[in-house]
Amino acid sequence: MLKIEDYDISAERGFLTPYNMEGVQLPSAFRPIQDAGRHLSDYMTSGRVRAFLDRLPEIDMAAHLGKLEDAQLRLLMVHYSFIVQAYVWGEASPPAKLPRNLAVPYCLLADKIGQFPLLPYSSYTLDNWALLDPKGGVTLDNVYVIQNFYDGVDENWFIMVHIEIEAKAGKALAAIPALLEAVRSKEGAGVKSGLAQILAAWEKINPVFDRMVEKCDPYIYYNRVRPYIHGWKGNPALPEGLVYEGVEKYGGRPQAFRGQTGSQSSIVPVMDALMGIAHENDPLREYLDELHAYRPPRHRQFIEDVAKNSGLRAFVRDSRDLELIRLYNAIIEHVQKFRTRHLEYAANYINKQARSADGNPVDVGTGGTPFMKYLKKHRDESVSHLLPENGEARRA
Repeated sequence: MLKIEDYDISAERGFLTPYNMEGVQLPSAFRPIQDAGRHLSDYMTSGRVRAFLDRLPEIDMAAHLGKLEDAQLRLLMVHYSFIVQAYVWGEASPPAKLPRNLAVPYCLLADKIGQFPLLPYSSYTLDNWALLDPKGGVTLDNVYVIQNFYDGVDENWFIMVHIEIEAKAGKALAAIPALLEAVRSKEGAGVKSGLAQILAAWEKINPVFDRMVEKCDPYIYYNRVRPYIHGWKGNPALPEGLVYEGVEKYGGRPQAFRGQTGSQSSIVPVMDALMGIAHENDPLREYLDELHAYRPPRHRQFIEDVAKNSGLRAFVRDSRDLELIRLYNAIIEHVQKFRTRHLEYAANYINKQARSADGNPVDVGTGGTPFMKYLKKHRDESVSHLLPENGEARRA
């Protein structure tokens, strides 16, 4: 049986960090990085953020990596990632290169934790939060964001909504190992129990996603949140990518990496893998396949292992058990509802906003791909996987 703890997953927090990040202490050598993170909004407001970040020391990351604990590595990745994004996108035009004082230590850190050297979803969301009340839950009224760009309510709320969604998914993820074992053993009661647990979790996930509009305004999002999370692949402002100065393995050549996006979350890919939801080949499918490499290594492995071991769809289809089929379909409908809400937000928060700088294009996602057309297609493909009840195909 799969064990979720082997994949850095818990029932209480899902894919979120297992550490209480507010208590993580970094060696004194990294104080300049933490101070820069603390003052990042001040630097950006000045309009000359690079002048301040150019002064940061080139820390000898190689000398520290073997001594740092996992929680410290994650916290450093959070701070460095925001600083690097601010350096690239914090002024009117992006630079051709990232200076070695940032590039060299950052690339060593990213290599150590198995991520690409730009802001990933894990550093934007999964590891970038703490609890107001350590005894309370991971909810919108009890979390705060550790690092941000402008420290505004819209920016923080956007991240916080994703944090609670990830936490709410924990119960669904925790149910998967026993569910797969029940399918393998052909134990219908165990399959029903597992599906019921997953459905209960989804009934809590979507209402959280619905709350995005409460404190994240579309105009503010487009102009004060989105511009700084873009990557440098598929981006017209950096068509060749970014040079990482002094990083030997890149040999001075520009590197193109995908930007941070909620599509790097592992929740929906795990559901697709579990439920047997397949998507036809299209640009978004190719892009999502590419994004798989941007997830934390153990989360990536969980998706792959669930896909390899799941015979759930065939089991439910062949069972002719109406209760099983309805549970299975109800989960797919919740995933479809989640995709529909994502589509609505993409339209309201991006497409309806005025086009501005090249680095913040309307028709390209922060990950660097056209999205509206294919989000609709993938939503519809989810619905097409509903199983027939009483011999008749269902309609969403």
